[in-house]
Amino acid sequence: MSIATDVDGSLTPSEAIALQKELAGKVIQNDALPTDIRRVAGVDVGFEQQGQITRAAVAVLDFSSMQLVDYSIARIPTVMPYIPGLLSFRECPAILKALDQLRQSPDLLLCDGQGIAHPRRFGVACHLGVLTGLPAIGVAKSWLCGSHGELAEARGSQADLVDKGEVIGRLLRSRDSVRPLYVSIGHRVSLTTAIDYVQSCLSRYRLPEPVRWADALASRRGNALEKASQLLPQ
Repeated sequence: MSIATDVDGSLTPSEAIALQKELAGKVIQNDALPTDIRRVAGVDVGFEQQGQITRAAVAVLDFSSMQLVDYSIARIPTVMPYIPGLLSFRECPAILKALDQLRQSPDLLLCDGQGIAHPRRFGVACHLGVLTGLPAIGVAKSWLCGSHGELAEARGSQADLVDKGEVIGRLLRSRDSVRPLYVSIGHRVSLTTAIDYVQSCLSRYRLPEPVRWADALASRRGNALEKASQLLPQ
């Protein structure tokens, strides 16, 4: 797919925060996605050489079968140091390159990170959604902000994540007694629909399949790259 967008990694923290606040107003928080979702992509980022190289992975799966149909890995020099709350400026340049290398365009992005469940309501899923125009969902493995009530241990249990009186996401127990996922709006998807898609992509693992593939490829865990290469030689 062709991605004609870029991220300025040279911004100062104050400039990046100002841009987040500006772009947060462009996030569409209602359903504005295709009626026929055929391909869902998982997106994740890892780092090599003590953080000097950013490694982004995008795994595209057929939505109906949850089978891998395309993948891409992009490695670039890291453009910004680690700054909590500004990770999208550090990660998006490599992700955009990986998206641009795909042969099959996704209809929906599941991002390993936050959407509006972010202090300025603009996590990586929002950033990617606004830049690319693609519907996006934040599927984070850990808490960033907000509070919630008790969450039952059974698979499928949910609890709203609330910050300053606003529902910014929802905790989802993807397997019995495992740590929950933090699901939030990224772009062009309502929270209810986001939860539905995440649940539709779950198998027997904690992470939804597209994110699980991307996470393994980005972190070079196990033999994920070998498996992907055997399925779809690059």
